[in-house]
Amino acid sequence: MIDKLHFITQENERFTHLGGMEEALKNGIRWVQLRIKDKPVDEIEAQAWKARELCDKYNARLIINDHPAIANYVKADGVHLGKEDMPVSSARKILGKSKIIGATANTLEDIVAHAKDGADYIGLGPFRFTTTKQKLSPTLGLDGYRRILAKCNEFGITTPVIAIGGITITDIPALAGAGVHGIAASGMIINAGNISHITQTIYDIVKQPIDYANHR
Repeated sequence: MIDKLHFITQENERFTHLGGMEEALKNGIRWVQLRIKDKPVDEIEAQAWKARELCDKYNARLIINDHPAIANYVKADGVHLGKEDMPVSSARKILGKSKIIGATANTLEDIVAHAKDGADYIGLGPFRFTTTKQKLSPTLGLDGYRRILAKCNEFGITTPVIAIGGITITDIPALAGAGVHGIAASGMIINAGNISHITQTIYDIVKQPIDYANHR
């Protein structure tokens, strides 16, 4: 089962990757992605082992960004592949059928390819500009999500789609109405003054029934 709220780690003035992860876990998030860029593989692996311990403590799922081999070695629950990473089918050969494999998409064509390749979920974005990624794909906006997800329905694609990239709490109802399965959050959570409040508010929104007619 794919959770409706994905937390993606980043560093800021308050938190390291693991510090932010633990804060998210303390406040009820049970799906976390360790996303460490531009660091040596051995350093990422060391952080991944600690992340595994944290997720075991809180009974949460751990996804490793970019590195299927590390995900396999530390017994993570799965991997998330960026647009410049290996194909889902190649990662599946490393991780086997039981692990979760997510993949980033920016276009309908990306989604079709990932779904055909056996991705368990797809991170579609970015919704708007974000400083989290250095190589940012074209932003989609709400109209972009509506257009792409309508085509997914038309093509019978049922792979869960997670909205990602610069999302604020006020965007979530409309994105849910557009048809996304859930949202991914990073700065929205760790930059919040009250992480407990923002996390609970997000969950309250994504768990409630959506009046799709009001968000078209």
